[in-house]
Amino acid sequence: MIVEFSISPLGVGESLSRYVARVIDLVDKSGLPYLLTPMGTIVEGEWKEVMGLIERCHKLMRELAPRVATRIYIDDRPGRKGLLQYKIKSVEEKLGRKIKRAVPDS
Repeated sequence: MIVEFSISPLGVGESLSRYVARVIDLVDKSGLPYLLTPMGTIVEGEWKEVMGLIERCHKLMRELAPRVATRIYIDDRPGRKGLLQYKIKSVEEKLGRKIKRAVPDS
């Protein structure tokens, strides 16, 4: 399954990157395949490991901020692995070309 989630600290001001960085450190150290996007993080794995990671991330943010909003979107398709790459490749096959995947470094 793949899960997109975002955890937002509330009541800490406008700049959130230092809080997000602490959460992404947990995600990165988890060993699960993930993709960081400007609006959230997508993680792939089994239910218990992904939801356990999101719980740890939420709890960490609760230690850093007085209020936390967590959004979770789940795509659960049993028996499939490598969905982070597969979904993009499938769209590219239908288009017959590669698509732009990321914003270039400036």
